[in-house]
Parts: sequence; C-alpha cells; structure tokens
Amino acid sequence: MDARTDAAGPDTTGTGGPRAGTTGAETPPSRLVVLGLMLGIVLATLDGTIIGTALPTVVGDLGGLDHLSWVITAYLLTSAVSTPLWGKVGDLYGRKGGYLASIAVFLAGSVLCGLAQDMGQLIAFRALQGIGAGGLFVGALSLLGTLLTPAQAGRSQALIGVLLPAAMIGGPLIGGFLTDQLDWRWTFYVNVPVGAVALAVIGFGVRLRHERARARVDLAGAALLTTAILAVTLLASWAGTTYAWTSFRIVALAVLSAAALAAFVRVERRAPEPVIPPRLFRDRNFTVAQILSFLTGAAMLAAAGYLPLYMQFVQDMSATRSGLLLLPLMLGMIGAQLVIGRRVADGGRYRGYPIAGGALATAGALALLALGTGTSAAAASALTLALGVGLGCVMQPTMLITMNSADPRDMGAASGTQTLLRTIGGSTGVAVLGSVYTNGLTATVTDRLGAAGERLTAGELTPALLRDLPDPVRDAFRTGVVDGVHGVALGTAALCAVTFAVSWLIREVPLRGGKQP
Repeated sequence: MDARTDAAGPDTTGTGGPRAGTTGAETPPSRLVVLGLMLGIVLATLDGTIIGTALPTVVGDLGGLDHLSWVITAYLLTSAVSTPLWGKVGDLYGRKGGYLASIAVFLAGSVLCGLAQDMGQLIAFRALQGIGAGGLFVGALSLLGTLLTPAQAGRSQALIGVLLPAAMIGGPLIGGFLTDQLDWRWTFYVNVPVGAVALAVIGFGVRLRHERARARVDLAGAALLTTAILAVTLLASWAGTTYAWTSFRIVALAVLSAAALAAFVRVERRAPEPVIPPRLFRDRNFTVAQILSFLTGAAMLAAAGYLPLYMQFVQDMSATRSGLLLLPLMLGMIGAQLVIGRRVADGGRYRGYPIAGGALATAGALALLALGTGTSAAAASALTLALGVGLGCVMQPTMLITMNSADPRDMGAASGTQTLLRTIGGSTGVAVLGSVYTNGLTATVTDRLGAAGERLTAGELTPALLRDLPDPVRDAFRTGVVDGVHGVALGTAALCAVTFAVSWLIREVPLRGGKQP
C-alpha cells in the first residue's frame, strides 16, 4: 500500500524514521516549533498524573472508590497500546498529519472527561484521551527526528529526560491547584487551550517534503500486543481483590496474556515491518534497559498517584498543598539526571549509577513506612527525596543505554519501545499497588468500625466530608489510609529492589560519539 510520508526519502529501515543523514524539513525548524513539539510530550505525560490529587474529590462527586485506580490506569493503558499504532499511521499518512490527528483525539477525550457524570463514563473517556496521548508522544519524537540533525536531536533527548519527571511529578501539584481554585473538571478542560496552541504551532510552523513510500501496518502484531497488555493489566487489577487468584477469570487472563505474548513474539520475527523489531533485544544492554524502564515507570507513577492521598486525608491538606509533598521527589529526580547527564557526556562511566540508584530508591521507598497519622507535613515531604534521587540515577542511564545499544536505523523503534515499556510499567504498577492500597484501607476501617466501615470505604467520601465525621470514625479512616500507603511503599520498595538486582547486568559499553574516560 502506497502512502505519502514526511521522510526525505523512502523509509527502508522499518522504523518509520528518515534515512540516516537526511531530514524532511524544507527549512530548519524555529525554536517555537521545537517548543510546540516538546509541549505535546509534556502535555501527554502531565495528563497521566494531573488527576492524582483530584481523585478524592472526583470520588466524592461521582462515587466508585473501588474503580479509583482505573481513572489513571485506563489512560496509561490505552496510551501504551496506541503508541506503536500511531507510529505506523505516521508512516502511512504523514507524521505531521498523524500528530495533528492525535492532538484532536486527545482534546476530544479531555472535553468528554470534563463532562463525565459517573465513574464509568470518566474511565471510558480517559481511555479515549489516552489513545490520543499515545500519538502525542510518538508523533512529537518522530517529527523531532525528522526536523533536527542528529546532534540537535541528542540535545532534545536530554531535555526530554528532564521534562518527563517534571511533568509526571508536577501533574499532581497542578491538579490540586485547579481542584481547589476551580473544579476537578478543569484538570481536563485546561488541556484545550494548551492543545490548541500546539495545533496552531505545528499546523502552521512545520513544513515537510513529501515522498511516496511503501509501508504496511503490522496489524497482527498490533492486535496481539494490545491483547497481551490488556490481559496483564486486568490480571494485575482484579487478582486478589475483585476475584480470587485461583478463580476462572484470573487463570484465563493469565493464560491469555502468556499466549498473546508468545504469539506476538512469533509474528514479529516474521513481519516485514514489526511493531517492535526483535533484533533490538539481541543486545543485552538494551534488554536490561527496557526492564529497568518498566520497573522505574511502575515505581514512579505508584508514588505520584497515591502519596497525595495521604496528605489530603491524613494531614488534612488541600489538593494543592498535597502536591507539594512530591516536590522533593521531583527535584531529586531531575537533579540526579542533570548531574549524571553532564558527567557521562564528559567521559564518565555510567554503569554504577543504576546500581547505586536502585539501592537508594529501595531505601527511600522503605523510608515511607515512617509515615503515620502523627507525622508532620515537612517530614512526610522530606521522606520522598531519597526515592526521587534513586529513580533519577536509574532513568538517565537507561535512556542513554537504549540509544547507544540500537543501530541508527532502529533509533525510532528503540525510543518507542522504551516509551511503551515505561508506560506499561506505570499502568501495571498503578493497578497492582492501587489494589494494595484499597485492600489496606478497607481492611483497617472495616476491622475498626465493622459494617459501618465497609459502607464508609464504599461511599462517596472526600477530605472535606471526613472533617465533619465523629472523631472515632475519622481516626479509623485516617489509620486505614496510612495502612494503604504503607502497602504501596512496600510494593514500591520491592520494585526498586528488583531494579537494583537487574542493574548489575549492565555492561560498560562506550557511548557512540562521546568522550572516552
């Protein structure tokens, strides 16, 4: 099937990117255009977490505490499965057109989320929003690779490495501010003017040459990958909570996910243009880097999604102030990445950073067990610093290793694979640890209040309503929140411990084009 693409020449790499040494830009892009592309990346990442601090208010308004984690998971899940599909849409119909279409889908989902009248509608519209978000990320990266020279693209990758954690952790802070000052629905409506600016900048600012190229969508691979991701996420969300581990549904999901993944690997080995080229995983460092991306994505989003609940329910803080809990986490993560990026660029070694980061992140996650009903807000906030620094020490080398391990023709596929696995890790981590949080909360409150406690956790309770309840009820619920957060902390520590162990498998391979130590 012939199609028009934005590459300067036919795409013969199978990755959807331009030929080495070429760009599709008729003229060098302005800083405004590059900023517009970065805006798309930040917008997609930010919206994955901006709803975090608004969730207690959302549940109080719409109900459905038992489906709370799916407000985040639905977005991350559809974003993950749509990422490789948007890449192929760009190959077939043009990267600029695909990127603009993804923005339109994202904005439509944002408006519908703001109009949702119950939790089911909100989850469904979040899924639609996530479909558009998958195209925002991959579309922006592919356009950057087309418009910029390799040196410029490398600097953009470093900037993305700083912007991603800032957007992930800054989301709860912005979401809290909008919830307090306006309404939780504005956490979605705010995307409209920002997305409109991105549409205008890219629509009028990007000028690309078009050339005919032959491309085929790996529909079988895409379908199998989607099936596997859906099955794994449902398994993580339902097992041990909604259904018993030995129930028919859970066993069936486990079998389905394993079968779909095995079939996906088989199909990708034979596909002319695979969604994820299997040759990438022949490099041990690349494989290790993808495992680390999955683990750090799960640990980071779990912390960002559930720590604000502690500040709102236990510390009795506003949604805005609860977002401040994560500032040390964010600053630690960004600071570590900046320092490591500069040291490695100057010829420093990188293998030791993920190892040290895994150990520090494990200790930082365990430190969150010190959170209690009597912990001060300042101490609670400071406890997140070690976790942030540790995760930053893992994230930056992981990105460098991914780019260094892939051949130039597979650079686009390599970055897309890392994005996919980080997102899948985030959605799975939020789902699994969300179940842990809900179980811990429900068990404690029910144990202390009996049937009344069970009704309380299933009802529409906001931090504001909690203040009006009798002291024994309020104390029981706050203790339950602490127990739920402790469960999340233990789960995060386990993820970080695995990260520490896996990091030892990295081999010190000199970076291409970098200074030698």
